[in-house]
Amino acid sequence: MNYQQLQELYHDLAPRGFTVLAFPCNQFGKQEPGTDQEIKEFATLNYGAEFPLFSKVKVNGSDAEPLWKFLKAFITGTFGQSIKWNFTKFLVDQNGIPVNRYGTPTNPSAIRKDIEKLLDTTPE
Repeated sequence: MNYQQLQELYHDLAPRGFTVLAFPCNQFGKQEPGTDQEIKEFATLNYGAEFPLFSKVKVNGSDAEPLWKFLKAFITGTFGQSIKWNFTKFLVDQNGIPVNRYGTPTNPSAIRKDIEKLLDTTPE
């Protein structure tokens, strides 16, 4: 469901400057055990994902990617500076500043209004 809704947001809002950056992670119940190519093929074939899908990363622990250390430090969640589960989402402005954090249970379509509000305040 997340891939599908992320693709819908990307499709609808990309013309306004929005993009989705997806970072697969296998730290949560080993849900993404495949290679980078296998994960990309899965998202593309099953959900039509056209947004950038990066190489698999670690988001928790001492070897977490620097981007994720930054995001988690900037906006902590229920579990502090940890990511609880796959599909935690961060809304980031055009300057790279995190604006909001959404937990796994938040469907991507539920944050559409927040994205549109940010796009409406972003100079073109």
